[in-house]
Amino acid sequence: MSQILRLQDNEHAQAVSGMRDEYLRLVEAAFDVKIVPRGLDLLISGSDEAVVKTKKALTNMAGLGTDLTSHDVYYAIKLSENGDSTDLTELSAGNVITTHRGKVIRPKTSGQRRYVDFMSRNDIVFAIGPAGTGKTYLAMAAAIASLKKKEVERLILTRPAVEAGEHLGFLPGDLQDKVDPYLRPLYDALYDILGQETYVKYREKGIIEVAPLAYMRGRTLDDSFIILDEAQNCTPEQMKMFLTRLGFGSKAVITGDITQVDLPRGKTSGLIQIQKILKGLEGIGFCYLNESDVVRHPLVQRIIEAYDLFDKSQS
Repeated sequence: MSQILRLQDNEHAQAVSGMRDEYLRLVEAAFDVKIVPRGLDLLISGSDEAVVKTKKALTNMAGLGTDLTSHDVYYAIKLSENGDSTDLTELSAGNVITTHRGKVIRPKTSGQRRYVDFMSRNDIVFAIGPAGTGKTYLAMAAAIASLKKKEVERLILTRPAVEAGEHLGFLPGDLQDKVDPYLRPLYDALYDILGQETYVKYREKGIIEVAPLAYMRGRTLDDSFIILDEAQNCTPEQMKMFLTRLGFGSKAVITGDITQVDLPRGKTSGLIQIQKILKGLEGIGFCYLNESDVVRHPLVQRIIEAYDLFDKSQS
């Protein structure tokens, strides 16, 4: 069977093809078809089912035009394979913020779009999912967007200072030097979205605060957007302490991956426990992301799937 997909113009044709037709080669390999570009037309040849799925994926890709990225291509392929009717243009319409370099941050998967919606509708949101699903980055983008809209007066970022399977021993320097390595991923996201100069200015004015979780005890945080990252490494006591810091006009987003708990053996993760305690409470949202929401290298998605299969076989 053969079908022709006509593209809108040369810009769309170039975007869908990718550099040296790399996007077309990815689609060909995924559906075992042959795609031949002829001007604005793409001639698709293969089995009936494969051609239909290929055309659907390419149409979805074409909708994004020049904004198309390699992740969008992988996701369009996955949606078509699963018979999912999600439109990539609808996802791209949910822009969260534009970085200092002009890059638009937007949800790239259905799960991420649901996550962004949860953050707009709830005062407390728990984002639970594997590495690479954009939990922290999207929370940071939403927080900075709220800050710029003057919905909140400050941004507070925290995470528990727990070593990920390693014992680092004594670290030199003052207290800030000792905790900075644990908070580095938060700094990276801030630099990427705000730029280092703006971040430093906000930090000096106290508009942005980055601190280990232990610093939160005894505080009440009004008019703030608070992000607790790596929450799977909180104890139940720490989780309760953090959640009860929330003041008037504040929002909190708690992110974590319950498959990567670094607490000592025998210690319960507060993030695992809290799902049973708070599930169903009004104003609190639990958003679960999975391997289909991974926006890193495609191999990361396959690695997560392989670990899931291994864990199921062991249990």
